[in-house]
Amino acid sequence: FRIIVNRYQNHIFSIGMRFFRNEDDSDDYVQDIFLKAFNELGSYRERAPFRVWLIRIAYNYGINIVKSKKSQSLINEDELSDESTPEKSHVKDETIAILRKAIDALPDKYRICVDLFFFTGCKYADIMEITGYPVNTIKSNVLRAKKILRNKLRGTIAEDYHEM
Repeated sequence: FRIIVNRYQNHIFSIGMRFFRNEDDSDDYVQDIFLKAFNELGSYRERAPFRVWLIRIAYNYGINIVKSKKSQSLINEDELSDESTPEKSHVKDETIAILRKAIDALPDKYRICVDLFFFTGCKYADIMEITGYPVNTIKSNVLRAKKILRNKLRGTIAEDYHEM
C-alpha cells in the first residue's frame, strides 16, 4: 500500500487543491482518499486501470464534500503563469475569478467533464469509467462547455485564456 501511496499521492493532492485551494485541506483530503481506497480495495475489479479507479474515488468524494459546503470551481490557479508585477498579478487574480464563476455556472454534467478533461488530464475513456457517461456524450459535453465558456468569457480579460 505504501507503493500505491507514494505513486499517487501527488496526483490526489493536486485534485484536492482543485477542490479546496489550500494545502491543509488538501493534505486531509489525500489521507481520506487513501483510507477510503484501502477500505474499498476489495471492490477494485481491474476493469479499468487502478489510477482511474482511484481518481473516481477521489473525484466523487471531492464532489460530495464540495456539494455539502456549496459548489466551488475546480480550476487550478497554478494553470495561469505566475506574474511578477502588481498589475499582472491583479489581471491574473481577476482572470481566475472570472474563470471560476464561468465554470461554476456550467451545468454539472458539463463541469464534471471539463474538470476531468482539462484540470485532471483524464482521457475520454478514463472519464467514461469515472462518470459512467458514454465517450460520445463526454466529447459532446466538453465541446458544449467550451462553447458556453467562450460566450461567457467574451469581452472579459479571461477571453484570451486559450486553455479552454
